[in-house]
Amino acid sequence: MTELVGLDDVRAARELLAGVTRTTPLEPSRPLTAALGGPTWLKCENVQRAGSYKVRGAYVRISRLSAAERERGVVAASAGNHAQGVALAAGLVGTHATVFMPVNAPLPKVAATKGYGAQVELAGNTVDESLVAAHTYAERTGAVLIHPFDHPDVIAGQGTVALEILEQCPEVKTIITGVGGGGLISGMAVAAKALRPDVRIIGVQAAGAAAFPPSLVAGEPVRLPIFSTIADGIAVGRPGEITFNHVRKLVDEIVTVSEEDISRALLMLLERGKQVVEPAGAVGVAALMAGVVEVETPVVAVLSGGNIDPLLMLRVIEHGLAAAGRYLRVTVRCSDRPGQLASLLSQIAEHRANVVDVEHQRANPHLSLGEVEVALSVETRGVEHSDTLISALRASGYQVVFAAEA
Repeated sequence: MTELVGLDDVRAARELLAGVTRTTPLEPSRPLTAALGGPTWLKCENVQRAGSYKVRGAYVRISRLSAAERERGVVAASAGNHAQGVALAAGLVGTHATVFMPVNAPLPKVAATKGYGAQVELAGNTVDESLVAAHTYAERTGAVLIHPFDHPDVIAGQGTVALEILEQCPEVKTIITGVGGGGLISGMAVAAKALRPDVRIIGVQAAGAAAFPPSLVAGEPVRLPIFSTIADGIAVGRPGEITFNHVRKLVDEIVTVSEEDISRALLMLLERGKQVVEPAGAVGVAALMAGVVEVETPVVAVLSGGNIDPLLMLRVIEHGLAAAGRYLRVTVRCSDRPGQLASLLSQIAEHRANVVDVEHQRANPHLSLGEVEVALSVETRGVEHSDTLISALRASGYQVVFAAEA
């Protein structure tokens, strides 16, 4: 078994990071506190330099390179956050960075990585495939590979997040965070379990990219045949060898959340917490909101990153509204006669729902002669309001052939 990182390693990493990273704030969450019946806090790594915790581990790793290694430069693979962390850290240390990113990496993350001075190469459809390209580049050029999670220096750097949490909330009973390859939760577990063995450490993965549960069952890292999630920052198909050993020994529980859970969490954080968070950074909150794990308060949820593509944010907000029952897409069939559309819209208005858009069509071959189909997007106040509206339309004789939260 690979030797675990120790508390002294994390403390040494913190000394290296002094003046480089910021101590991120711990903010109270009133909605979560009310839902969980006890103090709930948000560790805001979404406002860290480069927009995520990743710069912590990247800087510790790169700063410890020899002069000869720095001369050869560094190479990394990432969907965005590790890319930006490596680019920033390389610039601070004084070495050149080449970063391989998936071809579908969010454009703002690609632009930010270039903005920090790195050379960006697009390769593969996933971080795992980009990592293969990075390994090949390292072998060909002699550049030092800065692994996104599976290295002791990276784990130690990420563990400094837990040192801050224990100082900011000494009474914490539970720490919950998102998990991709396992670097963050490994480092946090090292620090937390050494200083407060009673603190429960809980990891959360997106259900569509959850490699740790089957790996823990198998007793070794297992690669997922396919995986997909909006939480690109934790879309990793196989745990690292080093991180797997840390998680197996130190982490109390790994749970999963759905895409709908993540969307609802992002919406709540934006509306109620005034926090801009990317999907991967919100999975801890998603688990708390969805009730997929029992926690003892005080609890701290780590918002691990805030680098979200604005276009994705628009889609996620719409999806989150729908998942919360506040955005309804409904298709209604009715007779094709003058005034029918106006009557339908009037009834929706009477129920104080707001029509966002309307599509009126007669050309559907499934329609009967003299029948028209009206597809509407409607803003409502929640699931109960949506159900009431649909019931009222049906009671008025409208044929609601499709009603779903999209």
